[in-house]
Amino acid sequence: MTDLGQLRQWVDESRHTVFLGGAGVSTASGIPDFRSAHGLYMEKKQGISYEEMLSHDYLEDHPAEFYDFLRNVMLYPDAKPNRAHYALARLEQEGKLEAVITQNIDGLHQLAGSKNVIELHGNENRYFCRSCGKQYDMRVVTESTGEPRCTCGGRIRPDVVLYGETLDQEDLYRAVQLAARCDLMLVAGTSLVVYPVAGLVNYLSRKARLVILNRDETPYDSRADLLFRGDLTQVLGELAGVE
Repeated sequence: MTDLGQLRQWVDESRHTVFLGGAGVSTASGIPDFRSAHGLYMEKKQGISYEEMLSHDYLEDHPAEFYDFLRNVMLYPDAKPNRAHYALARLEQEGKLEAVITQNIDGLHQLAGSKNVIELHGNENRYFCRSCGKQYDMRVVTESTGEPRCTCGGRIRPDVVLYGETLDQEDLYRAVQLAARCDLMLVAGTSLVVYPVAGLVNYLSRKARLVILNRDETPYDSRADLLFRGDLTQVLGELAGVE
């Protein structure tokens, strides 16, 4: 039996399959990943790291520059779901996938049709006023210059987790519960080095199977029951029968 055939059998047998994904899931949609050899984190802008520019402190101290950075580098308003996103949505529709846990903030899982999505790092299409709470979408940034302001004059911030901030504890708790209950976890497009998200693998029961689909090695490869180094969009697409 091929590895794909084995994976398909495990998915069919599973009662609680959970997907954990990172930036590599969206690279086929034209959104760069941040930690690979070709990712944004290997570049610099005026001597300041991308990680620093995506921090809470940078937003507070340099709001205009922070939003310019979002407009020029981080936001991809024209990005569309790729084969992997549609494959996961189909698996959920067929009752073969319980939930998607994602580190991505692009919202492409929902655009592809996935319903039960836990966005641990937030969503780049959601913004809110710190003063009155008014909600905005990405256009408040893409259709403005400098620091966008609310109609009430208040400061706006993205509904994402910046460096220096903690994850939403309710979302993290839900992710931990899903990991602890699942009997099959599919991990794709993530280096599994960013905690606490990477630590979700440690909540798997002894009976749960772990399948990793990632171009590069991860610290958890030795624990995986199956490893795929190829194109994750192809593997997931063939698994779900999505062209």
